[in-house]
Amino acid sequence: MVIGAGLGAMATAARLAVAGHTVTVYERTSTYGGAVGRFEREGFAFDTGPGLLHLPAVYRDLFVKTGKKPLEECVGLSQVDPAARHVFADGTRVDLPNASRAGTVAALDAALGAGAGERWGDFLTRAREAWDRTRRPLLEEPQPADPKALAREPYPALKAGLLRRPTRTLAQVGERELRDPRLVALLDSYAEAYGFPPASAPAAAAVLPYMEQTFGSWYVAGGIRALADAVYERCRERRVRFVFDAPVDEVLTEGERAVGVRLGSGEAVEADHVVVGAPVPELYREQVLPWRSGDEWTRFQRHGTSRLTVLLALRGAREEGAVHRTVVHAAGGLPSVTVLRPDDPALRPDADHESVTLSAMVGSAREGDWAESAARMVEAAGRAVPGLAERLRWQEVRTPEDVRAATGTSEVPGPALADAGGSWLPAPSLSPVPGLYFAGGWSHPGGGLAHAGMSGALVAGLIVEGAEFRGSR
Repeated sequence: MVIGAGLGAMATAARLAVAGHTVTVYERTSTYGGAVGRFEREGFAFDTGPGLLHLPAVYRDLFVKTGKKPLEECVGLSQVDPAARHVFADGTRVDLPNASRAGTVAALDAALGAGAGERWGDFLTRAREAWDRTRRPLLEEPQPADPKALAREPYPALKAGLLRRPTRTLAQVGERELRDPRLVALLDSYAEAYGFPPASAPAAAAVLPYMEQTFGSWYVAGGIRALADAVYERCRERRVRFVFDAPVDEVLTEGERAVGVRLGSGEAVEADHVVVGAPVPELYREQVLPWRSGDEWTRFQRHGTSRLTVLLALRGAREEGAVHRTVVHAAGGLPSVTVLRPDDPALRPDADHESVTLSAMVGSAREGDWAESAARMVEAAGRAVPGLAERLRWQEVRTPEDVRAATGTSEVPGPALADAGGSWLPAPSLSPVPGLYFAGGWSHPGGGLAHAGMSGALVAGLIVEGAEFRGSR
């Protein structure tokens, strides 16, 4: 039994079905996909969650392991090149190529001055060391019962000052190793994309730009929602049963082992294994999950960030030289905004219109009118989209409350990070209760499409192979 129909939960369900389990997915909303949503109006279509895919190998592996058709026969995949255009606060612009270390160094030298590319390249070399040290324990193995093994800082920071002060945060990495404020802003943007404040994110967050710039950014034809469609269809092919509009009120236990769930309708459903693909902190808070201690859920809380999204329907075709993704860095009190402009006929009514998505990470606890924030995002996006104000036909604002409606919580989880305190680790795949497992963005190895897919492989391995399971390969 699986609770929730997000990408990580469906990845778990498909793998378990192939292994011979009878799998039923209970989803509290009327559709699948979780945060991977879609909004359509008047021939315009938009992704309301992630817009790009990183590490597509995760989903290639899922489709290879669960059926005859590989991923590329189920969805159209293409690399985004350039990977991103960055518009800095001082007006400087740079286009970074997709998955090209040499090209990135050259582009930074050309835009920011000689030496900028070399400093960034040296930083990526150190980031690779952090990646090599954490890749397997953070991404491919179940989280150990004692997470202290993952609490060591893996980033080999340059020593600073006469006192050789340690570098503990990503902000310190930028300040001490990159120096140029534009390079610092570039580094910060990779953490901020997940809602991680650079001033508190561990230096190990250096793996985020390394991962994207090494393995590339990919677009799914028709939008990321098409990937959710494909995973759902693969589950159906493997005879996974889906029950929608079926919230779970309680995970039932017997002799301290999970034995099923009680639905919102009052019906009790038995199960040999219960996989939770819904937000772990929220379910502990609401006492849906069995408690072992009064404050157990607090260990799994994240950092209180959500996503504000503005969907823009524009008149006029994309101009020549337009890029898929632009990061407009904070300037003049405006927020940093990611602007997505996919050149995809499936997302627009005709060639004389364009669908554009703006997103920014915001505090999840805020309440009230988001219109002012949305207006400031549109103003910032004008630095990336020529004539935006004149082209605007209509807009739709998606707030943290819309995130809550889709996923069960207004917060957006980020990937697991290693650090000295272990506070950036999500819930482990194995819960404290036998027979109960955690999958999806709120569990190991954390949020993001690729990480959620990895969680499915880990949970399926633990259920199928038991304690002998040592991780996916």
